Amino acid sequence: MPSILPIDRVRLASEMRASARLATPLVLGQLSAIGMNAVDALLAGHFDAHTLAVVAVATSVWSLAIVAAIGVMLAVPPSVAQLNGAGRRADIGPLFVQAIWLALGLGLVIGLAIHFAGPLLPRMIGVDARLAEDVGNFLRVISFGAPALALFAALRGLSEGLGLGRPTLYFALLGPVLLAPLGYVLMYGRYGVPSLGALGAAIATAIVLWIQVAAFATYVIRNHRFRDLHLLQGWARPDPRTLSELLHIGLPMGITLLMEGGLFVAVALVIGRLGTDIVASHQVALNVASIAFMVPLGLALATTVRVGYAVGRNDVVGIRHAALAGFALALGTQCVSAGVMATVPHAIASLYTSDTAVVALAAQLLLLAALFQFSDGIQVVANGALRGLKDTRVPMVITLIAYWGFGMPIGWWLAFHHDMGARGMWIGLIAGLSAAAVLLTTRFWRMSGRMAATAAMQASRP
Repeated sequence: MPSILPIDRVRLASEMRASARLATPLVLGQLSAIGMNAVDALLAGHFDAHTLAVVAVATSVWSLAIVAAIGVMLAVPPSVAQLNGAGRRADIGPLFVQAIWLALGLGLVIGLAIHFAGPLLPRMIGVDARLAEDVGNFLRVISFGAPALALFAALRGLSEGLGLGRPTLYFALLGPVLLAPLGYVLMYGRYGVPSLGALGAAIATAIVLWIQVAAFATYVIRNHRFRDLHLLQGWARPDPRTLSELLHIGLPMGITLLMEGGLFVAVALVIGRLGTDIVASHQVALNVASIAFMVPLGLALATTVRVGYAVGRNDVVGIRHAALAGFALALGTQCVSAGVMATVPHAIASLYTSDTAVVALAAQLLLLAALFQFSDGIQVVANGALRGLKDTRVPMVITLIAYWGFGMPIGWWLAFHHDMGARGMWIGLIAGLSAAAVLLTTRFWRMSGRMAATAAMQASRP
Protein backbone atom coordinates (compact mmCIF):
# COMPACT_ATOMS: atom_id res chain seq x y z
CA MET A 1 0.00 0.00 0.00
CA PRO A 2 1.25 3.53 -0.74
CA SER A 3 2.30 5.48 2.32
CA ILE A 4 -0.32 7.75 3.83
CA LEU A 5 0.73 11.39 4.09
CA PRO A 6 -0.37 13.23 7.24
CA ILE A 7 -2.80 16.05 6.67
CA ASP A 8 -1.71 19.37 8.17
CA ARG A 9 -4.93 21.29 8.82
CA VAL A 10 -3.18 24.64 8.96
CA ARG A 11 -1.44 23.99 5.66
CA LEU A 12 -4.63 22.66 4.11
CA ALA A 13 -6.50 25.81 5.12
CA SER A 14 -3.69 27.91 3.64
CA GLU A 15 -3.80 25.86 0.44
CA MET A 16 -7.56 26.28 0.21
CA ARG A 17 -7.15 30.05 0.45
CA ALA A 18 -4.46 30.02 -2.24
CA SER A 19 -6.54 27.77 -4.48
CA ALA A 20 -9.63 29.90 -3.97
CA ARG A 21 -7.71 33.08 -4.87
CA LEU A 22 -6.46 31.47 -8.07
CA ALA A 23 -9.73 29.72 -8.84
CA THR A 24 -12.07 32.68 -8.36
CA PRO A 25 -11.13 34.52 -11.57
CA LEU A 26 -10.86 31.18 -13.38
CA VAL A 27 -14.37 30.20 -12.28
CA LEU A 28 -15.71 33.59 -13.32
CA GLY A 29 -13.82 33.27 -16.58
CA GLN A 30 -15.31 29.84 -17.22
CA LEU A 31 -18.78 31.18 -16.44
CA SER A 32 -18.19 34.04 -18.86
CA ALA A 33 -17.02 31.60 -21.54
CA ILE A 34 -20.04 29.34 -21.21
CA GLY A 35 -22.04 32.53 -21.03
CA MET A 36 -21.64 32.78 -24.80
CA ASN A 37 -23.65 29.58 -25.21
CA ALA A 38 -26.11 30.86 -22.63
CA VAL A 39 -26.54 34.10 -24.59
CA ASP A 40 -27.23 32.12 -27.76
CA ALA A 41 -29.73 29.91 -25.92
CA LEU A 42 -31.51 32.85 -24.29
CA LEU A 43 -31.79 34.78 -27.55
CA ALA A 44 -32.94 31.67 -29.43
CA GLY A 45 -35.41 30.64 -26.72
CA HIS A 46 -37.28 33.91 -27.04
CA PHE A 47 -37.13 33.81 -30.84
CA ASP A 48 -39.00 30.50 -31.35
CA ALA A 49 -38.78 26.80 -30.44
CA HIS A 50 -37.32 25.85 -33.83
CA THR A 51 -34.41 28.28 -33.47
CA LEU A 52 -33.74 27.07 -29.93
CA ALA A 53 -33.67 23.48 -31.19
CA VAL A 54 -31.24 24.44 -33.99
CA VAL A 55 -28.95 26.12 -31.48
CA ALA A 56 -29.27 23.09 -29.17
CA VAL A 57 -28.12 20.56 -31.76
CA ALA A 58 -25.54 22.77 -33.48
CA THR A 59 -23.86 23.95 -30.28
CA SER A 60 -23.76 20.34 -29.08
CA VAL A 61 -21.68 19.47 -32.15
CA TRP A 62 -19.65 22.69 -31.89
CA SER A 63 -18.88 21.81 -28.27
CA LEU A 64 -16.81 18.91 -29.61
CA ALA A 65 -14.54 21.48 -31.24
CA ILE A 66 -14.41 23.44 -28.00
CA VAL A 67 -13.43 20.48 -25.82
CA ALA A 68 -10.93 19.18 -28.40
CA ALA A 69 -9.15 22.53 -28.59
CA ILE A 70 -9.23 23.16 -24.85
CA GLY A 71 -8.30 19.56 -24.05
CA VAL A 72 -5.15 19.43 -26.17
CA MET A 73 -4.06 22.91 -25.07
CA LEU A 74 -4.45 21.87 -21.41
CA ALA A 75 -0.92 20.57 -21.84
CA VAL A 76 0.24 24.18 -21.46
CA PRO A 77 -0.78 25.07 -17.84
CA PRO A 78 0.95 22.14 -16.05
CA SER A 79 4.02 22.47 -18.27
CA VAL A 80 4.30 26.19 -17.49
CA ALA A 81 3.51 25.62 -13.80
CA GLN A 82 6.21 22.99 -13.39
CA LEU A 83 8.81 25.20 -15.11
CA ASN A 84 7.75 28.13 -12.94
CA GLY A 85 7.87 26.01 -9.76
CA ALA A 86 11.37 24.83 -10.66
CA GLY A 87 12.56 28.41 -11.22
CA ARG A 88 13.04 27.89 -14.98
CA ARG A 89 11.14 30.93 -16.28
CA ALA A 90 13.61 31.36 -19.15
CA ASP A 91 12.25 28.13 -20.66
CA ILE A 92 8.62 29.27 -20.60
CA GLY A 93 8.85 31.61 -23.60
CA PRO A 94 10.21 28.99 -26.05
CA LEU A 95 7.59 26.52 -24.79
CA PHE A 96 4.82 29.05 -25.40
CA VAL A 97 6.01 29.69 -28.98
CA GLN A 98 5.58 26.00 -29.70
CA ALA A 99 2.17 26.10 -28.02
CA ILE A 100 1.13 28.81 -30.48
CA TRP A 101 2.22 26.66 -33.42
CA LEU A 102 0.26 23.76 -31.95
CA ALA A 103 -2.82 25.95 -31.50
CA LEU A 104 -2.68 27.19 -35.10
CA GLY A 105 -2.45 23.66 -36.51
CA LEU A 106 -5.10 22.33 -34.16
CA GLY A 107 -7.48 25.18 -34.91
CA LEU A 108 -7.13 24.69 -38.64
CA VAL A 109 -7.82 20.95 -38.43
CA ILE A 110 -10.82 21.39 -36.15
CA GLY A 111 -12.22 24.24 -38.25
CA LEU A 112 -12.02 22.22 -41.46
CA ALA A 113 -13.59 19.19 -39.78
CA ILE A 114 -16.55 21.20 -38.49
CA HIS A 115 -16.93 23.14 -41.76
CA PHE A 116 -17.11 20.13 -44.06
CA ALA A 117 -18.79 17.72 -41.65
CA GLY A 118 -21.46 20.23 -40.67
CA PRO A 119 -23.87 19.54 -43.52
CA LEU A 120 -23.51 15.76 -43.07
CA LEU A 121 -23.64 15.30 -39.30
CA PRO A 122 -27.32 16.10 -38.73
CA ARG A 123 -28.44 13.62 -41.39
CA MET A 124 -25.98 10.95 -40.29
CA ILE A 125 -27.30 10.86 -36.74
CA GLY A 126 -30.96 11.14 -37.62
CA VAL A 127 -31.91 14.58 -36.31
CA ASP A 128 -35.34 15.86 -37.31
CA ALA A 129 -35.12 16.76 -41.02
CA ARG A 130 -36.52 20.24 -40.40
CA LEU A 131 -33.51 21.05 -38.25
CA ALA A 132 -30.85 19.50 -40.49
CA GLU A 133 -30.29 22.33 -42.98
CA ASP A 134 -30.16 25.10 -40.37
CA VAL A 135 -27.81 23.06 -38.16
CA GLY A 136 -25.45 22.52 -41.11
CA ASN A 137 -25.43 26.24 -41.95
CA PHE A 138 -24.73 27.15 -38.32
CA LEU A 139 -21.73 24.80 -38.18
CA ARG A 140 -20.26 25.99 -41.49
CA VAL A 141 -20.21 29.58 -40.24
CA ILE A 142 -19.02 29.02 -36.69
CA SER A 143 -16.15 26.80 -37.91
CA PHE A 144 -14.23 29.97 -38.84
CA GLY A 145 -13.87 30.66 -35.11
CA ALA A 146 -12.00 27.40 -34.39
CA PRO A 147 -8.42 28.79 -34.81
CA ALA A 148 -9.29 31.69 -32.50
CA LEU A 149 -10.63 29.21 -29.95
CA ALA A 150 -7.35 27.24 -29.92
CA LEU A 151 -5.17 30.38 -29.75
CA PHE A 152 -7.21 31.69 -26.83
CA ALA A 153 -6.67 28.37 -25.03
CA ALA A 154 -2.89 28.71 -25.53
CA LEU A 155 -2.88 32.25 -24.15
CA ARG A 156 -4.92 31.35 -21.10
CA GLY A 157 -2.74 28.29 -20.53
CA LEU A 158 0.32 30.53 -20.30
CA SER A 159 -1.38 32.96 -17.95
CA GLU A 160 -2.94 30.32 -15.70
CA GLY A 161 0.25 28.27 -15.59
CA LEU A 162 1.97 31.34 -14.11
CA GLY A 163 -0.78 31.56 -11.49
CA LEU A 164 -2.39 34.60 -13.14
CA GLY A 165 -6.12 33.92 -13.35
CA ARG A 166 -7.47 37.43 -13.85
CA PRO A 167 -6.57 37.78 -17.55
CA THR A 168 -8.72 34.71 -18.27
CA LEU A 169 -11.59 36.45 -16.50
CA TYR A 170 -11.14 39.72 -18.34
CA PHE A 171 -11.10 38.30 -21.83
CA ALA A 172 -13.60 35.51 -21.26
CA LEU A 173 -16.01 38.11 -19.88
CA LEU A 174 -15.51 40.12 -23.05
CA GLY A 175 -17.22 37.29 -24.98
CA PRO A 176 -20.80 37.43 -23.67
CA VAL A 177 -20.60 41.21 -23.24
CA LEU A 178 -19.98 41.61 -26.98
CA LEU A 179 -22.10 38.65 -28.08
CA ALA A 180 -25.34 39.77 -26.45
CA PRO A 181 -25.84 42.95 -28.51
CA LEU A 182 -24.22 41.60 -31.69
CA GLY A 183 -26.18 38.33 -31.54
CA TYR A 184 -29.41 40.21 -30.88
CA VAL A 185 -28.92 42.46 -33.91
CA LEU A 186 -28.05 39.59 -36.25
CA MET A 187 -30.64 37.11 -34.95
CA TYR A 188 -33.62 39.43 -34.66
CA GLY A 189 -32.69 41.92 -37.37
CA ARG A 190 -32.15 45.48 -36.14
CA TYR A 191 -30.66 48.72 -37.48
CA GLY A 192 -31.17 47.71 -41.09
CA VAL A 193 -29.70 44.21 -40.65
CA PRO A 194 -32.00 41.38 -41.83
CA SER A 195 -33.19 38.80 -39.30
CA LEU A 196 -30.88 35.78 -39.64
CA GLY A 197 -32.21 33.60 -36.80
CA ALA A 198 -29.81 30.89 -35.66
CA LEU A 199 -27.34 31.77 -38.42
CA GLY A 200 -26.98 35.23 -36.89
CA ALA A 201 -25.89 33.64 -33.62
CA ALA A 202 -23.20 31.64 -35.44
CA ILE A 203 -21.85 34.71 -37.24
CA ALA A 204 -21.77 36.74 -34.04
CA THR A 205 -20.00 33.97 -32.10
CA ALA A 206 -17.25 33.55 -34.71
CA ILE A 207 -16.59 37.31 -34.80
CA VAL A 208 -16.45 37.60 -31.02
CA LEU A 209 -13.99 34.68 -30.72
CA TRP A 210 -11.47 36.54 -32.92
CA ILE A 211 -11.95 39.79 -30.99
CA GLN A 212 -11.27 37.94 -27.73
CA VAL A 213 -8.01 36.37 -28.90
CA ALA A 214 -6.75 39.64 -30.39
CA ALA A 215 -7.41 41.45 -27.12
CA PHE A 216 -5.79 38.70 -25.00
CA ALA A 217 -2.67 38.60 -27.21
CA THR A 218 -2.28 42.38 -26.97
CA TYR A 219 -2.52 42.18 -23.18
CA VAL A 220 0.10 39.42 -22.89
CA ILE A 221 2.54 41.27 -25.15
CA ARG A 222 2.22 44.57 -23.28
CA ASN A 223 1.72 43.53 -19.63
CA HIS A 224 4.79 43.73 -17.36
CA ARG A 225 4.06 40.35 -15.72
CA PHE A 226 5.01 38.58 -18.95
CA ARG A 227 7.89 40.87 -19.93
CA ASP A 228 10.72 38.71 -18.53
CA LEU A 229 9.51 35.78 -20.65
CA HIS A 230 10.59 37.61 -23.85
CA LEU A 231 7.75 36.11 -25.84
CA LEU A 232 8.45 38.09 -29.03
CA GLN A 233 12.21 37.54 -29.06
CA GLY A 234 13.77 34.66 -30.93
CA TRP A 235 10.55 33.45 -32.52
CA ALA A 236 11.30 29.87 -33.50
CA ARG A 237 10.01 27.52 -36.14
CA PRO A 238 7.95 24.51 -35.10
CA ASP A 239 10.12 22.18 -33.02
CA PRO A 240 9.03 18.54 -33.52
CA ARG A 241 10.44 17.47 -30.16
CA THR A 242 8.61 20.11 -28.09
CA LEU A 243 5.42 19.71 -30.10
CA SER A 244 5.61 15.96 -29.55
CA GLU A 245 5.99 16.48 -25.79
CA LEU A 246 2.98 18.81 -25.71
CA LEU A 247 0.93 16.37 -27.75
CA HIS A 248 2.04 13.49 -25.53
CA ILE A 249 0.41 15.30 -22.63
CA GLY A 250 -2.37 17.11 -24.47
CA LEU A 251 -3.82 14.49 -26.80
CA PRO A 252 -4.93 12.15 -24.02
CA MET A 253 -6.47 15.15 -22.24
CA GLY A 254 -8.23 16.16 -25.45
CA ILE A 255 -9.57 12.64 -25.83
CA THR A 256 -10.56 12.62 -22.16
CA LEU A 257 -12.63 15.78 -22.56
CA LEU A 258 -14.07 14.41 -25.78
CA MET A 259 -15.18 11.32 -23.90
CA GLU A 260 -17.16 13.47 -21.47
CA GLY A 261 -18.21 16.14 -23.95
CA GLY A 262 -19.01 13.47 -26.52
CA LEU A 263 -21.26 11.73 -24.01
CA PHE A 264 -23.31 14.90 -23.57
CA VAL A 265 -23.34 15.49 -27.33
CA ALA A 266 -24.46 11.93 -28.00
CA VAL A 267 -27.24 12.32 -25.46
CA ALA A 268 -28.33 15.55 -27.16
CA LEU A 269 -28.30 13.94 -30.59
CA VAL A 270 -30.20 10.87 -29.41
CA ILE A 271 -32.77 13.12 -27.75
CA GLY A 272 -32.95 15.00 -31.07
CA ARG A 273 -35.05 12.08 -32.34
CA LEU A 274 -37.73 12.66 -29.74
CA GLY A 275 -39.19 15.93 -31.04
CA THR A 276 -38.64 19.68 -30.93
CA ASP A 277 -40.09 20.30 -27.44
CA ILE A 278 -37.95 17.58 -25.86
CA VAL A 279 -34.85 18.83 -27.68
CA ALA A 280 -35.54 22.37 -26.49
CA SER A 281 -36.12 21.25 -22.88
CA HIS A 282 -32.91 19.23 -22.93
CA GLN A 283 -31.01 22.28 -24.20
CA VAL A 284 -32.36 24.41 -21.37
CA ALA A 285 -31.43 21.87 -18.68
CA LEU A 286 -28.05 21.13 -20.24
CA ASN A 287 -27.24 24.82 -20.48
CA VAL A 288 -28.00 25.28 -16.78
CA ALA A 289 -25.91 22.22 -15.87
CA SER A 290 -23.07 23.48 -18.07
CA ILE A 291 -23.08 26.83 -16.32
CA ALA A 292 -22.93 25.08 -12.93
CA PHE A 293 -20.09 22.85 -14.19
CA MET A 294 -17.92 25.89 -14.89
CA VAL A 295 -17.41 26.35 -11.15
CA PRO A 296 -15.73 22.97 -10.44
CA LEU A 297 -13.98 23.19 -13.81
CA GLY A 298 -12.41 26.48 -12.73
CA LEU A 299 -11.42 24.84 -9.46
CA ALA A 300 -9.92 21.93 -11.42
CA LEU A 301 -7.82 24.34 -13.49
CA ALA A 302 -6.55 25.93 -10.30
CA THR A 303 -5.84 22.48 -8.84
CA THR A 304 -3.79 21.58 -11.93
CA VAL A 305 -1.63 24.66 -11.44
CA ARG A 306 -1.22 24.19 -7.68
CA VAL A 307 -0.34 20.50 -8.05
CA GLY A 308 2.02 21.25 -10.95
CA TYR A 309 3.75 23.98 -8.96
CA ALA A 310 4.23 21.55 -6.05
CA VAL A 311 5.66 18.97 -8.44
CA GLY A 312 8.11 21.55 -9.80
CA ARG A 313 9.47 22.24 -6.32
CA ASN A 314 9.47 18.52 -5.35
CA ASP A 315 6.93 19.03 -2.57
CA VAL A 316 5.12 15.68 -2.27
CA VAL A 317 3.14 16.84 0.78
CA GLY A 318 2.06 19.95 -1.09
CA ILE A 319 0.78 17.83 -3.99
CA ARG A 320 -1.79 16.07 -1.83
CA HIS A 321 -2.77 19.22 0.06
CA ALA A 322 -3.36 21.02 -3.26
CA ALA A 323 -5.68 18.23 -4.38
CA LEU A 324 -7.53 18.09 -1.06
CA ALA A 325 -8.13 21.82 -1.24
CA GLY A 326 -9.66 21.40 -4.69
CA PHE A 327 -11.93 18.58 -3.54
CA ALA A 328 -13.14 20.50 -0.49
CA LEU A 329 -13.91 23.64 -2.46
CA ALA A 330 -15.69 21.66 -5.18
CA LEU A 331 -17.93 19.85 -2.69
CA GLY A 332 -18.95 23.15 -1.15
CA THR A 333 -19.82 24.82 -4.44
CA GLN A 334 -21.66 21.76 -5.74
CA CYS A 335 -23.89 21.72 -2.68
CA VAL A 336 -25.03 25.19 -3.64
CA SER A 337 -25.68 24.41 -7.31
CA ALA A 338 -27.51 21.18 -6.50
CA GLY A 339 -29.70 22.97 -3.97
CA VAL A 340 -30.69 25.70 -6.42
CA MET A 341 -31.56 23.22 -9.18
CA ALA A 342 -33.59 21.05 -6.83
CA THR A 343 -35.62 23.84 -5.23
CA VAL A 344 -36.52 26.19 -8.12
CA PRO A 345 -36.33 24.17 -11.37
CA HIS A 346 -39.42 25.74 -12.96
CA ALA A 347 -38.23 29.27 -12.23
CA ILE A 348 -34.86 28.52 -13.81
CA ALA A 349 -36.41 26.99 -16.93
CA SER A 350 -38.75 29.97 -17.30
CA LEU A 351 -35.74 32.24 -17.76
CA TYR A 352 -35.01 30.51 -21.05
CA THR A 353 -38.45 30.22 -22.62
CA SER A 354 -42.11 31.06 -22.10
CA ASP A 355 -43.25 27.78 -23.70
CA THR A 356 -45.01 25.98 -20.82
CA ALA A 357 -44.45 22.50 -22.26
CA VAL A 358 -40.71 23.10 -22.59
CA VAL A 359 -40.54 24.56 -19.07
CA ALA A 360 -42.27 21.52 -17.55
CA LEU A 361 -39.98 19.05 -19.32
CA ALA A 362 -36.85 21.05 -18.52
CA ALA A 363 -37.78 21.21 -14.83
CA GLN A 364 -37.86 17.40 -14.67
CA LEU A 365 -34.38 17.20 -16.18
CA LEU A 366 -33.04 19.85 -13.81
CA LEU A 367 -33.94 17.65 -10.85
CA LEU A 368 -31.72 14.94 -12.33
CA ALA A 369 -29.01 17.49 -13.05
CA ALA A 370 -29.01 18.35 -9.34
CA LEU A 371 -28.14 14.73 -8.55
CA PHE A 372 -24.99 14.58 -10.66
CA GLN A 373 -23.51 17.85 -9.37
CA PHE A 374 -21.43 16.04 -6.75
CA SER A 375 -19.96 13.31 -8.94
CA ASP A 376 -19.35 15.82 -11.73
CA GLY A 377 -17.45 18.12 -9.39
CA ILE A 378 -15.31 15.36 -7.89
CA GLN A 379 -14.39 13.78 -11.22
CA VAL A 380 -13.30 17.04 -12.84
CA VAL A 381 -11.13 18.07 -9.86
CA ALA A 382 -9.56 14.59 -9.70
CA ASN A 383 -8.74 14.88 -13.39
CA GLY A 384 -7.29 18.33 -12.78
CA ALA A 385 -5.04 16.99 -10.02
CA LEU A 386 -3.84 14.19 -12.30
CA ARG A 387 -3.09 16.74 -15.05
CA GLY A 388 -0.87 18.55 -12.55
CA LEU A 389 1.14 15.31 -12.32
CA LYS A 390 1.12 15.12 -16.15
CA ASP A 391 -0.73 11.83 -15.80
CA THR A 392 -3.09 11.80 -18.75
CA ARG A 393 -3.14 8.41 -20.44
CA VAL A 394 -4.69 6.28 -17.71
CA PRO A 395 -7.36 8.96 -17.00
CA MET A 396 -8.17 8.82 -20.70
CA VAL A 397 -8.88 5.08 -20.43
CA ILE A 398 -10.86 5.61 -17.22
CA THR A 399 -13.15 8.17 -18.84
CA LEU A 400 -13.64 5.97 -21.89
CA ILE A 401 -14.81 3.11 -19.69
CA ALA A 402 -16.91 5.24 -17.33
CA TYR A 403 -18.71 7.34 -19.92
CA TRP A 404 -19.06 5.01 -22.88
CA GLY A 405 -18.80 1.57 -21.32
CA PHE A 406 -21.05 2.40 -18.40
CA GLY A 407 -22.99 5.68 -18.68
CA MET A 408 -24.12 5.64 -22.31
CA PRO A 409 -25.37 2.01 -22.37
CA ILE A 410 -27.38 2.56 -19.17
CA GLY A 411 -28.89 5.75 -20.57
CA TRP A 412 -29.84 4.11 -23.87
CA TRP A 413 -31.32 1.07 -22.10
CA LEU A 414 -33.48 3.22 -19.83
CA ALA A 415 -34.49 5.68 -22.56
CA PHE A 416 -35.58 3.21 -25.23
CA HIS A 417 -36.08 -0.14 -23.53
CA HIS A 418 -37.92 1.27 -20.53
CA ASP A 419 -39.57 4.20 -22.34
CA MET A 420 -38.01 6.79 -20.03
CA GLY A 421 -36.99 9.05 -22.91
CA ALA A 422 -34.82 12.03 -21.99
CA ARG A 423 -34.95 11.16 -18.27
CA GLY A 424 -33.39 7.79 -19.00
CA MET A 425 -30.49 9.38 -20.87
CA TRP A 426 -29.87 11.76 -17.99
CA ILE A 427 -29.79 8.89 -15.49
CA GLY A 428 -27.10 7.39 -17.72
CA LEU A 429 -25.14 10.63 -17.34
CA ILE A 430 -25.33 10.29 -13.57
CA ALA A 431 -24.03 6.72 -13.74
CA GLY A 432 -21.11 7.58 -16.01
CA LEU A 433 -20.00 10.63 -14.05
CA SER A 434 -20.21 8.74 -10.74
CA ALA A 435 -18.04 5.92 -12.07
CA ALA A 436 -15.47 8.43 -13.34
CA ALA A 437 -15.40 10.23 -9.98
CA VAL A 438 -14.60 7.04 -8.05
CA LEU A 439 -11.97 5.76 -10.49
CA LEU A 440 -10.15 9.06 -11.04
CA THR A 441 -9.99 9.89 -7.34
CA THR A 442 -8.62 6.44 -6.59
CA ARG A 443 -6.00 6.91 -9.32
CA PHE A 444 -4.78 10.20 -7.89
CA TRP A 445 -4.62 8.91 -4.33
CA ARG A 446 -2.55 5.90 -5.35
CA MET A 447 -0.16 7.98 -7.49
CA SER A 448 0.41 10.62 -4.80
CA GLY A 449 0.90 7.87 -2.23
CA ARG A 450 3.56 6.18 -4.39
CA MET A 451 5.32 9.53 -4.84
CA ALA A 452 5.34 10.01 -1.06
CA ALA A 453 6.72 6.52 -0.50
CA THR A 454 9.50 7.13 -3.03
CA ALA A 455 10.39 10.46 -1.43
CA ALA A 456 10.49 8.85 2.03
CA MET A 457 12.82 6.10 0.81
CA GLN A 458 15.17 8.63 -0.77
CA ALA A 459 15.18 10.76 2.40
CA SER A 460 16.04 7.71 4.56
CA ARG A 461 19.12 6.84 2.53
CA PRO A 462 22.45 7.92 4.06
